[in-house]
Formats: sequence, structure tokens, C-alpha cells
Amino acid sequence: MSTINRGRRAAVLGTLVALALGTTACGSSGGDPLGGGSSASAAGGSAGTGGSGASGSTVVVGSANFPENVLLGSIYSQALKAKGVKVQEKFNIGSREVLYGQLQGGNLTVLPEYNGSLLAYLDAKSTAVTTQDVNAALTKTLPASLGILDSSPAEDKDSLSVTQETADKYGLKSISDLAAKAGEFTIGGPPEFKNRREQQLKDVYGLTFKEWKPTADTTANALKDGSIQVGNVFTTDPKIVQYKLVPLTDPKDIFGAQNITPLVNKAGVDATAAAALNAVSAKLDTPGLVALMKRVSVDKEDPSTVAKDWLKSNGLG
Repeated sequence: MSTINRGRRAAVLGTLVALALGTTACGSSGGDPLGGGSSASAAGGSAGTGGSGASGSTVVVGSANFPENVLLGSIYSQALKAKGVKVQEKFNIGSREVLYGQLQGGNLTVLPEYNGSLLAYLDAKSTAVTTQDVNAALTKTLPASLGILDSSPAEDKDSLSVTQETADKYGLKSISDLAAKAGEFTIGGPPEFKNRREQQLKDVYGLTFKEWKPTADTTANALKDGSIQVGNVFTTDPKIVQYKLVPLTDPKDIFGAQNITPLVNKAGVDATAAAALNAVSAKLDTPGLVALMKRVSVDKEDPSTVAKDWLKSNGLG
């Protein structure tokens, strides 16, 4: 299963190997705010009475210390405020092990998480890869005090990407389409990508590449300049838009689900807060997140402003 492991994540999330992320490169309704939908059922029980909204308690929204997670935290925060929930923001905190401990201890109430990475952190031996299976596994693994709400379609995950020119020239839409040309292509990615994925790509997709080249954070640039033809680029990297790259679909699911999913301390989340967060998940998709991240990472706009614009445009602000 694929999880987060890229240079930028390694720098800001701490030592990912130590966090057991197992990397390759880096829903609900009704009276129970954590029940009723496929993802929300993974919350494992009902929310406590010390929630937000009607009870007047403060929901503390946290984030890890990298731009995408800060943006997502701001989206969650402003969506909650729009529904009258009292919110405190604690962004740029640090790594998952710090965040998870603070959520368990009640110092944080809500975190934007990545379901596959969270599962790998909690259970490094899990083989779940689809969104449904990952969330079902989280149902069994999370402690009773914590839960997940609806997973969004948006994913920040590994991909094999090519330039638009390469995609058009060779008719490439999925990883399967690479089989006929892989022997002529050089593939690039983080240094560990070859060790962790070469055999799997051979076994699952029948791909044997001409050369494997370590490119780390320069993978998208290497695709653009033609030094590689296929690259391990992450699906919310704004360079996908900037350089007009094409992430190939993964019909055999070698890269597991990494859906953006609210992780909550159930005692601090009531029906109003849960509904607001689930509404965000319903609207958030990968292309939209890529566009938002371009504004944050490339255009250097303030994440809170970008979050506000997105919420307004989706009728949530």
C-alpha cells in the first residue's frame, strides 16, 4: 500500500520511516454524527455530549506542518465557523505522532488526515488498498475515543505520471498502457522508489523499464525536461497543473487509497460539526485540491484566503 513519502513531506513531517508510514515514494447523517455512512461508521461509536455547535464548546482544528495540511485545516475551520461552531486553530504543529497524541489527549478535536497513511501508522501490516477497505480497517483499529468522518474523493497519493505530449503520442491513459513502451522509457522517483516498486510493477502490470533514475523532488521537472518519460509524482503536486502532466490511472490499485478524511476526537464533535465537515468532504476532489495547492505553493497566496474562496464557491462559506 502506498503512503506519503516525498522529500517535502519528509522535511516537514519528521522521519516518516519512524512513523511507520510504510511509504513508496510519501460518510454520515442522523442523530449520531459519526454513524450512518460508510466512512462515518468507522468512527466506532457515537459522539459525546461535549460537542461544538449547540453545546457551545470550542472545536480545536489542528494541522501538520506542511502547506497542504494547513490549507485543509483552514477549510475545515472556516466550514465549521460558517455553521456557528466555535473554533480555535492550531496549525503547523508537526508530525503525525505528535498530532495523534494531542488528538487522543483532547488538546485537538479535528485533524485533516490521509486514510491510508493513518492506517499504516496504526497498523503497518495492513494490506487494505481501496477506500472502503482502508476505512473498514480503521473502524477496527482506532481507539474508541477517536473516529473518522466521511472520506473525500480527494487523494494525495503516488502516481505514475507522464507529460501531455507523451500521453498523446503513445495513447497513455492508465498504467496498463505503459506495457508496450516501458522498455523504451526511463522512470524517475525518490531514491527508494525503485526498491519498493520495481518488482510490484513487473508482477502486477508487466512493466520493465529501460532505466530507473532517482529524482526525488525534481521528478516533475525531470518529466518536463525529458530526462525521464515516466515519473512518480504525487497527485496534489501543483506542478501537475503547472507543467500539464497526466497522472495515469491505476486500475489494479498498486497505490493504495489516500483519501483526505477528517479524524476527530468524538467527545468534541456534535452533529452540527460533523455535518459541516462531511459537507466539505462531499465537495473536495483531487483536481480541485491541485488547483488550490497551485495558488498556495506556486502563487504564494495565503491558505486562509484560498480556503475562504473555495468554501464560498462551493456554497459552504
